[in-house]
Amino acid sequence: MNPPLLQVENLSIAFGSRPAVDSISFHINEGETLGLVGESGSGKSATSLAVLRLLPPSATITGSVAFAGSNLLTLSEDAMRRHRGRDIAMIFQEPMTALNPVMPIGQQITEALQVHHRNLSRTAIRDRVLEALHEVALPDPERRLRDYPHQFSGGQRQRILIAQALINRPRLIIADEPTTALDVTVQAQILALLNRLRLSHNLSMLFISHDLAVVSQVADRVAVMHRGSIVEQAPARELFRSPQHPYTRRLLASVPTMQTDRTQPLATLA
Repeated sequence: MNPPLLQVENLSIAFGSRPAVDSISFHINEGETLGLVGESGSGKSATSLAVLRLLPPSATITGSVAFAGSNLLTLSEDAMRRHRGRDIAMIFQEPMTALNPVMPIGQQITEALQVHHRNLSRTAIRDRVLEALHEVALPDPERRLRDYPHQFSGGQRQRILIAQALINRPRLIIADEPTTALDVTVQAQILALLNRLRLSHNLSMLFISHDLAVVSQVADRVAVMHRGSIVEQAPARELFRSPQHPYTRRLLASVPTMQTDRTQPLATLA
């Protein structure tokens, strides 16, 4: 069996004297999606930023983050910069803050490509950008390359972010709550798009969310975080069918379903 594409071991993160993540370990295989779930403040986003070494200098990080056999935490900044956007790309949860509001979207995606492919001709760059936008089903991309982020809907902006993340054909995508700001219909479209792109490009994905229903649609395996620790990991079907940890059971019980007894209060996470 091939080694995991991403292997995180005993990762701890602290900001000054305040611990945020406490000695967590997980792995992601080639072509696999790991769902990382938990409440706000559980350490999910800090974990994803640590993988890409995007945390501020005030953060203290220990442990190991091995990507394709290389420990990302010990690489030089130049070497790490070569990985970001090319081998590992990130989709952020709020496209209006992730996209530059004063730069046309075509130029923003072009910049993401040129950082790693400086010798491409202008024609080749335009072709690659349009191919990426067609791939995420953005309507009429040829006409809209010079439009600005505010001229697009929320779902269209998220598609632009996905195109920007995929432009260099990375091996691993980190999706940090990519559907949080979207309504349910658009959310379903984005999830279907991510699943299709993952299968067509054999992508590995770290999918971060507090929404168990969303994670159940995209993840092969699920890791549950609580107060900076991973309390349970299991294949998605197994975890949703038979959760083992008390916190996971309460997390699932706090979500209403069609079978929920509406005369009784939902479980709390206290």
